[in-house]
Parts: sequence; structure tokens; C-alpha cells
Amino acid sequence: MERRSLIQAPRELHTPRLRLVWPVPEVAAPFAESLNASLPALRFIHWGQHAVDVGWAERFCEGGRALVNEGDCLIFHALRRDDGAHVGRIDLHSVDFHTPRAEIGYVGDVRQSGQGLMREAVRAVMDLGFSLGLVRIEAISEVDNTRALHFAEHALGMVREGRLHHRERDAQGRLCDQWMFAAFAPQREDAVSARSTAR
Repeated sequence: MERRSLIQAPRELHTPRLRLVWPVPEVAAPFAESLNASLPALRFIHWGQHAVDVGWAERFCEGGRALVNEGDCLIFHALRRDDGAHVGRIDLHSVDFHTPRAEIGYVGDVRQSGQGLMREAVRAVMDLGFSLGLVRIEAISEVDNTRALHFAEHALGMVREGRLHHRERDAQGRLCDQWMFAAFAPQREDAVSARSTAR
């Protein structure tokens, strides 16, 4: 997989209920409003520790566009197709082009929970990543972030691979343990299944 695969990737995706767009200026205001409404649920995210204004969101989106244009990652904001409400932000980052693999991150508006919208959005981004050549997508969450752990394992069907001890510092600066989850490109899953059956 090459960096140009990300540079040339679609900037907009569509699912039955959602429109996913890269961080254009128009999403800054609804993104800021969504984050502020979801603050209690964002305690595990470094940049989700305090209320934000539209100016902050505009700069955050501008930085995201630069990263996407350089082929460092993919970033999408999920919007409801019926009313344009902000559902969440999803990114594929920490890309290893040689393997090739990437880590997926996501943050959703708590007011939209329980409808399967974030699952729909994250699956669309994962499917795009696999179509571009990724063979492995990882999700890494702190061990006490039960909501994220449940989402990765049950909503996304990712495999829980192991516990990573003292891998990072949390949003409060403390060393923390994390769980590693992974999903594999469909052809990779078929190959693994075939080897298991042959044994």
C-alpha cells in the first residue's frame, strides 16, 4: 500500500442513513456543538476534556485536512442524511504502509447513541480502508473505557487480542493499560479460516 492511496481516497462516503465528509469548514460548528453536548463521555480523549468553541473546531478541522492531503490519515465526519445532525468523527491514523495496517479512532455524539449510526459510520470507513489495501485495522482503548470496549467487540465484531501494559498516558497524564482489538481484510479472514479448517 502506498501513501498516494490515502491521498487519492474519496473525500465523501454515503451509507443508507449517513453522509460522511472529510473535515470541511462547514462541519466545524456542528462538530463543536456535538463535542460540548458529549463532554461527560469524552473523559478518555485528550482533546475532549473541556468545552470548545467554533474557532477551535475550525482550526482542528483545518489541521485534519492538512493531514489527509499529506496522506497521513483519513478523517470523516458522519452526518445524518435526513437532518444533517452531527453523528461522530472517525479517523484512520498511525498508518504502517509496509504491513499495511492502521488504527481507527472514533468519537460519537451521545445524543445519537442507540441507533446504530456510529456502527454504520465506522464500518463504512473500515470498508474504505480495506478497499484501499489495508489488511489490518486496530482499535485501542483504555481498559476502563467500557463503552469503547463494548463497541469495538460487539458492534464492530473486532477481535480482542490482548492487554497492553503501560502503553500510553491517559488524559490525566497517568500511565494506563489498554486493550488491543483488530479486524482483518475479508480476503485475510478467508485465508485464516481456510488454514484453520485444513488443520
